[in-house]
Amino acid sequence: MDKILEALVSSSHPLTVKRAIVKKVMEAAEKEVTEEQCQALYHLTTRLILLGEDAFQRQVGLQVQEAYARYHRDEFARFFSKEYVLVLLQQGYGSLDRRDPAILDFLHGSLRLLISCPAVLELAPLLQTEVLRIICERPEPATCAKLATILTDFPQCVPREKAGVLFCQQLVRTFAYFHCPATEERELREYVTQVTRVSVLLQGVWKAEPATLLPSLQEVFAIISSTDPSFEPSIALACLVQHIPLQMITVLIKSLTTDQNVKDASMTQALCRMIDWLSWPLANHVDTWVIALLKGLAAVQKFTILIDVTLIKIEQVCVYVLIKEHMFRELQATPELPKPNEEKIKFVLNQSAWTSQSNSFASGLLKITGKSETGKTGLVNLGNTCYMNSIIQILFMATDFRRHVMSLHLNGSNTLMKKLQLLFAFLAHTQRAAYSPRSFLEVSRPPWFTAGSQQDCSEYLRFLLDRLHEEEKTLSALQVTSPKPEPANTSAETLQAAASQPVADMPSHPDPVAANGDGRTLVERMFGGRLSTAIRCLQCHSLSEKEEPFTDLSLAFCPSMSKCHGPTDEHKSSSSVGPCQGAVNGGSESSEGSVKEGAGTRMERPVVEPTLSAPDLVDYFLAPEILENENCYFCERCASLQRAKKVMQVVVAPEYLILTLLRFSYDATCHVRRKILDNVGIPLHMSLPLRQHGISASSSSSTAATSSSSDSPDSGENLAKKLKPSQKEDGMVENRINSETNDSDSEMLSVPYVLSSVVVHSGMSSESGHYYSYGRNVSSTDGYVAHPCPKTLESSSLSESSTATQEEMGCAEHKSMDWFLFNDNRVSFTNFESLQNVTSRFPKDTAYVLIYRKQEVSGQPSNSGPVVNGSRLSGEPPLQKELMDAITKDNKLFLQEQELNARARALQATSASCSFRPNGSDDNDPPGSCGPSGGGGGGGFNTISRLVF
Repeated sequence: MDKILEALVSSSHPLTVKRAIVKKVMEAAEKEVTEEQCQALYHLTTRLILLGEDAFQRQVGLQVQEAYARYHRDEFARFFSKEYVLVLLQQGYGSLDRRDPAILDFLHGSLRLLISCPAVLELAPLLQTEVLRIICERPEPATCAKLATILTDFPQCVPREKAGVLFCQQLVRTFAYFHCPATEERELREYVTQVTRVSVLLQGVWKAEPATLLPSLQEVFAIISSTDPSFEPSIALACLVQHIPLQMITVLIKSLTTDQNVKDASMTQALCRMIDWLSWPLANHVDTWVIALLKGLAAVQKFTILIDVTLIKIEQVCVYVLIKEHMFRELQATPELPKPNEEKIKFVLNQSAWTSQSNSFASGLLKITGKSETGKTGLVNLGNTCYMNSIIQILFMATDFRRHVMSLHLNGSNTLMKKLQLLFAFLAHTQRAAYSPRSFLEVSRPPWFTAGSQQDCSEYLRFLLDRLHEEEKTLSALQVTSPKPEPANTSAETLQAAASQPVADMPSHPDPVAANGDGRTLVERMFGGRLSTAIRCLQCHSLSEKEEPFTDLSLAFCPSMSKCHGPTDEHKSSSSVGPCQGAVNGGSESSEGSVKEGAGTRMERPVVEPTLSAPDLVDYFLAPEILENENCYFCERCASLQRAKKVMQVVVAPEYLILTLLRFSYDATCHVRRKILDNVGIPLHMSLPLRQHGISASSSSSTAATSSSSDSPDSGENLAKKLKPSQKEDGMVENRINSETNDSDSEMLSVPYVLSSVVVHSGMSSESGHYYSYGRNVSSTDGYVAHPCPKTLESSSLSESSTATQEEMGCAEHKSMDWFLFNDNRVSFTNFESLQNVTSRFPKDTAYVLIYRKQEVSGQPSNSGPVVNGSRLSGEPPLQKELMDAITKDNKLFLQEQELNARARALQATSASCSFRPNGSDDNDPPGSCGPSGGGGGGGFNTISRLVF
């Protein structure tokens, strides 16, 4: 029968004839056939299957062999013996190499013919050994795919126990050599199919033999962490990730990141290659494992690895994210798919942040040391420098001022403004929990301040703003006077266009807002106001009026307000400088006798109740006063000392209104400085009376003569000065003065302000104690938008009723934790209610410096944001390259410090774990002290810092 079949397939008969004869041969298999005939047919059909010249011969071989094996299975089992299989797998067949996929196809087909025969079980041990040998030879993907098909259909042929572990490891190693040189789509699809088939086999082995999983994963890491430059593992390894149970992430990552034998270079290489896996088309969960590994490295503070990986792979990750975003937008455009809202997207992104403190993979590991949950940066106390720290924080929380500073393009690095810009940049972007402002302290500390001693924060604030103002004026003057090469034919239009060029294109310009052409410095624009002082002689009614700039209003306490404190009364006539200046150690000093009854002055202000508020003190500051007795006014028209009336009015309202409460007074009896501990109410909203330009303080008097302000002998007098009213004034003059005041007040406007920040002093004197601050981000558009309205004496814009109304409008909106408490290196969340009650709870902790932000008024221009490239910014300006480089360098240094510290602690106690206490509410403990007389317990806060990216 074999001779007939061999002659038939090689003859030249028509194909139909051949098929008919082959059919007869196959029907003969049902009859009894000798064993010799069966063996001869099996050898012939094997030769036709493996070495057939064409498809017809191979097809005939398969059909005939299948027919005879079905009816004569025992004979086929004896033919397909161990010796025969061993020769096929080790030597090949004829001209076919043993690695040829046709050998495996024949092996698979033969095993299927013996599927229910005991011979398969006899072949299993042999095949287990041979399969392991073939895998160790690193076959091509096609060979591995065919072998995977065989082992999937015949799992009894898969190596077991120790051989199974070795098989999985070698199969993983073989994956690393699965490179695909194909460029056509068909070949690429075939390659992906082959790789997927092998990965499915490995998944099945892991499920059947769980003990093989961990060694396999260790082999994967050993491959991808290899630093051998001559070997680059295949990206096909990515398909294995989808078969790793996600429940093992925590255990595996913890084991991997805490292994002391894993070098940083190896971990970096492994992480980079895992990021490369993101491009594998069919791999699932790769991003999950990448994020898990990033979080695990962050948890053990191996930041050097994270930094190196970021620098190497940032471009690739960005491209990947952009592709994902494009796909996401395509999905959003599909109406039948749900569109996730912004909050959901933010939540998912935060959950995927590798530095997230909610990282479940860091359980039991060292926690990260860095910023608190507020995301704000504290300032290191360099030795009684809380006065500077509190001022820097409230300036930083002045949102529009900060944006202006950050948008500056400054030449050189030695200017104070440049140092402030760098400090603001670090506060916004550093990874440290607290930044050390040592370099800024060295350039901003007043010369008369003793290093290491407690100082007055209000005095430091005035000095700092004055330095910034004078420095900018000097730089502007130098820029104007410096020779500039100009073409000879430059036209006036060209010069005008250059003068109006936006500051972003003029790096040497000290102030981007100054391009508007008003000539004011940044300090003047943000904090500068103007105060008009008018003095009218009550004898000849001549008027002397002058205007002075101010950056803050020094608010004295009325003697009737603080007399219950005995020697702590503070008199407004104590200071000898203007409202933008003040006495050393914050506040005016006066003798005790100057505030007693019958001192020879007269105030036209009603008696204030013991409960004070900041608007009350502003009212008292601006209230008219009578100059008489030893304080008589020298009238040049009368050429003698005369009784006079003094009126102060704000004519230019600042963008940021700084109010300094003069809490420190001099006790002439005991010769000591004391602190006024009155609890001053701090409203969330308040209004400032503003006199319009061009309206005189007493325009209703047509007979009044006006003298130049330079003729006034009081030009150097303290504008905060207020003397007590005398009881000896004639009633007719009183009525006339009141009438004039009412006429003047009817021309006033009420400018709305909202509270931005507060500096609190804790202690009993200005030479000791502690400063801390409350702050929140407020811009000119926050709060409410008011309309300008006339102001009358009966409806004072600073009255209790209007303040209460504004409180009802705004306070309810700010009960949430939108405030921050800055206490040197500690920053925590707080609320407005805590700020209002701080003195009630801790009597020695009193509000000292208040900053209010002016709100937009309908019909008036806004100056809320910096101008860059001709457009006003409403958000944070982009970080300049030199600032970004400095911050990046310091952040990298900080992360390396954290890593070294963590490793040092791990060497000392490998089993120890660092726990942290979350920053709690500031209502539980007082803010502490940095001096011997500080309030609130004097213990200070325990600084527990954590890293937040």
